[in-house]
Amino acid sequence: MNEVTHQATCVAIDGRAILIEGEPGMGKTSLALALIDRGAALVGDDGVLLEQRGGRLWALPHPNTCGLIEVRNVGIAAMPCGEAPVALLIMLDHAAPRHVEGPTVTQRAGIALPSLTLWPDSPVLAIRAEMALSIHGLPSHG
Repeated sequence: MNEVTHQATCVAIDGRAILIEGEPGMGKTSLALALIDRGAALVGDDGVLLEQRGGRLWALPHPNTCGLIEVRNVGIAAMPCGEAPVALLIMLDHAAPRHVEGPTVTQRAGIALPSLTLWPDSPVLAIRAEMALSIHGLPSHG
């Protein structure tokens, strides 16, 4: 499969990518910045390329914005970026359920991904995202 452009922000933690989706202004980049501050690596901000490789979905930086992240009220910042297999999809939404049994399964570019909806205004959103990856994310290999 060829690469497809996908509207999302993406970071990688220990070689596993979190695809962050949500409406404009929901805090996708803010979550990415908080995760980067905690050791994550940027894949792409406000748009990535998705590609199937060996039955896994990979997120790659979009060539038009590779290494760039837009920091609201600050401007465009440059930072290293890379690619990684997507292990988890996080949707930011104020209607996120308080209790969940586990992740739902969401298709992106023909690949099933575990998916969770998180409330975007949490002061510990980055910690929740890391825990979600740890508990529900796809393994590094397989």
